[in-house]
Amino acid sequence: MGGRARDHSADRTGWRGPGDGGGVPPAQTAASPRRTRPDGAASHHLLLGATITLVVVGQVMILSASSVESIAAGDGPYGTALGQLRYAAVGLVVLGVASRVPARLYRRWAAPAMVLALVLLLLVFTPLGLSQGERRSWIALGPLSGQPSEVLKPALALWLGRVLADRQADVRDWRVAAFPALPGAAVGIGLTALGHDVGTSLVLATLTAGALFVAGAPLRLFAVAGGGAVLAFIGMALAAPRRVQRITDWLGGDCDPLGSCYQTTQGLRALASGGWIGLGLGQSRQKWLYLPEAENDFIFAIIGEELGLAGTLLVLALLGVLAYAMLRVLARHTDPFARIVTGGVLAWIVAQALVNIGTVVGLAPVIGVPLPLVSAGGSALVTTLGALGVVLSFARTEPGVPEALARRGSVLRRSVAVLGRAGRR
Repeated sequence: MGGRARDHSADRTGWRGPGDGGGVPPAQTAASPRRTRPDGAASHHLLLGATITLVVVGQVMILSASSVESIAAGDGPYGTALGQLRYAAVGLVVLGVASRVPARLYRRWAAPAMVLALVLLLLVFTPLGLSQGERRSWIALGPLSGQPSEVLKPALALWLGRVLADRQADVRDWRVAAFPALPGAAVGIGLTALGHDVGTSLVLATLTAGALFVAGAPLRLFAVAGGGAVLAFIGMALAAPRRVQRITDWLGGDCDPLGSCYQTTQGLRALASGGWIGLGLGQSRQKWLYLPEAENDFIFAIIGEELGLAGTLLVLALLGVLAYAMLRVLARHTDPFARIVTGGVLAWIVAQALVNIGTVVGLAPVIGVPLPLVSAGGSALVTTLGALGVVLSFARTEPGVPEALARRGSVLRRSVAVLGRAGRR
């Protein structure tokens, strides 16, 4: 009875309390990865999930927004949607293939891709070129047609990644950062601008700025190049009376809701009529030939009309996840080429989304760029998915990611094997 009480502080794991020199419980040590180890492949999973979800949302909304116009054109209610679905299928295949190509091959292909994109842009000014309104930005090669400026976007991102990564040690010198990156980008942007495609030219300029920023170019280079770009865009705007009218309308001039402000007015009406939860999928009124480009540049307005504020916030959230995933790749990757290319693609997609949505809600003049992954447009969708496939390839080689993906694959294979044995029994 007078003896010392037995120590019950040890449990079945052999751990002893802090007073007995036992330290912390096993559940709080490095031996318990489920609690303490973050998912190394989070960038890959977030990027892939947000991309596919946006494509699905886009296909559903294109089906709804284009049905009336497709019937009016004699193609039935599904004509435009089926054509876009084929492009989505091709784009997803491109995404999958691009995500498996190693970065060294992208680095090797960067210069040939840039040359090919510039050659395609030059074809716009030959008899192969097609005009749409005031813009001349399409080419037709037999039964195929597309926009070379869309091919230029990923090609320019890869090429800038190559030339800036090769000069990474001296990129703080503005002359090293500027040449040949800025002249090469200026050629592509200039050819696009000659086709009167102001929106794509703006996106390409932002892509270039994003790549230079991630590479570490000095800020004074941005001041000089940015000033030149602003003057160039002002000159482009003043060169066409229609663009001057759009800017005047946006700045609050005497705007005719049945004339020059018709598209913007109808887009705002679509958003306003949607309210909090929308009129219901397929119930848009503006798609009945009231809103021009309902399935393309103004699809965000149809989303707001049919799905309400909730639908527009969903799209914004998915775009935010996409941007966050690319920022993770930027922060975690060790290869300058991968980081610079990802920075260019990030700037491209964010700028294009902001311009598109800003146009619909009246925060920007009507420029005419599609909402990434959502709007109708075959070449835009395929090239955007291809560029995101490149970023997915980089995400797969972040530190710790190959091991994380291998563990996931091993668990999946074991699970399939267990299910197979259970089925045979």
